[in-house]
Order: sequence, then C-alpha cells, then structure tokens
Amino acid sequence: MADHEIRLPDPGKLIVSSSPHFADPQTVQKIMLTVILSLVPACLAGIVCFGLRAAGVLVVCCVSCVAVEALAARWLKRPMALRDGSALLTGLLLGMNLSALTPWWICVIGSVLAIGLGKMIYGGLGYNPFNPALVGRVALLIAFPSVMTTWVTPTPGQMLGDAVTTATPLGTLGTLHRWVPDQVMACGGQALSYWDLFTGNLAGCIGETSKVALLAGGLFLIWKKLIRWQVPVCFIGTVAVMTGVAHALAPELRAPPLFHVLTGGVILGAFFMATDMVTSPMTGLGGAIFGVGCGVLTCVIRLWGGYPEGVSFSILFMNALTPMIDQFTAGRPFGARPGKEAAP
Repeated sequence: MADHEIRLPDPGKLIVSSSPHFADPQTVQKIMLTVILSLVPACLAGIVCFGLRAAGVLVVCCVSCVAVEALAARWLKRPMALRDGSALLTGLLLGMNLSALTPWWICVIGSVLAIGLGKMIYGGLGYNPFNPALVGRVALLIAFPSVMTTWVTPTPGQMLGDAVTTATPLGTLGTLHRWVPDQVMACGGQALSYWDLFTGNLAGCIGETSKVALLAGGLFLIWKKLIRWQVPVCFIGTVAVMTGVAHALAPELRAPPLFHVLTGGVILGAFFMATDMVTSPMTGLGGAIFGVGCGVLTCVIRLWGGYPEGVSFSILFMNALTPMIDQFTAGRPFGARPGKEAAP
C-alpha cells in the first residue's frame, strides 16, 4: 500500500457504541450540593452577625423555593426535580441577598418570583436565561424598596435581642454624594475600619458581609473547577480599576477602590451569582468578557446612577448578553476548516 493511501483499522479491534464515550463522575446534584457547601461559611457568618432572625430568613427562603418548584412542576405537568438541589440553592442565594429584617411573607413572594418567573416559566433548570435568585431579589427591590433597604446593626454573638436599624457604608456614600471617610465609615454609632468591612462587622445583606467567608467558598469552587476563575477575577478587577481611576480624578467625591470592593455585593455576586453555569458564558474568554461587563455596569450605576448598589442589575443585564458572547467566543468545531461552515 502506498504511503499516501488511507489505512483503515482492523474492524475486529473496534468497539462500536453510542456517545458519550467519556463519563464524568459529576452530576447536577453533586454540583449543587458542593455549591451549597461552599456557601455555608458565609451563611454562618451572617447568622453570627445578625442573630437567629437571619437564620429564619434563610430557612423560609429555602423551604418556600423548594415548595414553589414542587407545585410548579405538578401544575405544569413536568417531572419532579427536587433532588438535584437547584431549588434549595436558589432559596439559599435569595436569602443571602436579603436583610435579616425581611418579613417571612416577602421571602415567600421572592421565592415565587425567583422559581416561577425566573426558572420554571422557561422550562426549568438549564433553560432559564437569568439567574433565578437575582430575578427574585430585583423584583422585591422594585416592589418593596423600603423593606429591601432596611438594614440591621450587626451584633456579633448575640443570637436574640431587639434589632436596631442602621445605614450601610455604601448607602451613606450614596446619600452624601461625597467621600467623607469619617461619616461614611461611621455606621451604627461605630467607626468602621477596612478590617470590619473584610470580616463582616457591618450592616448589609445576610450573606454579603463577611468577605473572608465568601472568598473561602469562592476559592473552594475554583479549586473544584466548578466555576471559571475569569468571571470573578475580571469582575472584581474591573470594579477596582474603574473606581480607582475615579478616585484618583476626584478623591473628594469618589471612594477608593478597596471600599467599593469590600462593600455591597461585589464579592458575593462575582463568585456565586455571576458564575452560574446556566446563565454565564461557556468559554474562558467569554467569562472574561462577562466579568468585565458586570464590573463596568456595576461602577456606572454606583458612580453615576441613582442607586448606591449595582451588582444585581449588572449581572442580570449581562445574563441577557450571554448567548451573544457565546456566539462570538465559541471555538471552531473539530474538523471544520477556516471560512467554511461545519457540516450539519
């Protein structure tokens, strides 16, 4: 046989079978449970910081999300998929994005909107274009702005007691429209330091306060290769660069970059909301573009918008652009020639 001729293998040595030819031990249930496990430190930090009322919000959100998905699956005549843990994860993330003073009935409404409007209406897990927990949070923010912006003064170690409301550093900055450190960092009658912002000794949502716990959980997911590192790195990096430039140009008006990174939901959103497998791009380049877009939109809202926070809105907006990002960053199919369409 000539060297240029094609040599076919011996058919007797071939094993013919249907795809997939490689099996991954990961399942949807294992992935969801691993993400839930990574959120446990931040949830515990929120409970220690705000007391048992924070635990109540988390429990109500989790239970109601699971119940809503079960009812929606039965009403829509779809198979029950409660064992995959996705509804439980949505409830946990929703609760972490709420204040410890959120009434139980608002938690239930948020769960209905998150699961019903953000997930089941599109066909269930894998078909939702937007992060369900963020859909519920933004809907509640629009419907109940007063309740959703009422925060509790942290009382580390005090599980029970009267709740005292206070402003967050980010909210105070938005009210002053100027960077006055002594006033912005004086919340709840105490002068906060950057260490307080990092450890979680400040008012805010239940799951966003302790950056130590959030970073531990986020790095754990990167180590397990369940999220793309490009999304949180580019998200947080973009926020730091943009706010750093703004602070350098107008130090009396704009807060320094470390303040913006450690306040609000930047860390929580970057590691646990923007990295949702269903609603984020599939490639590393796409994840970088997605993260930069989230960071830019967050800074635009914070620096020039009328709302002190911007993480939830930025992630939802970029969720809508995910299909386009995937289209322009997807690799060429195996065997396709440049400039040629792949055969169907």
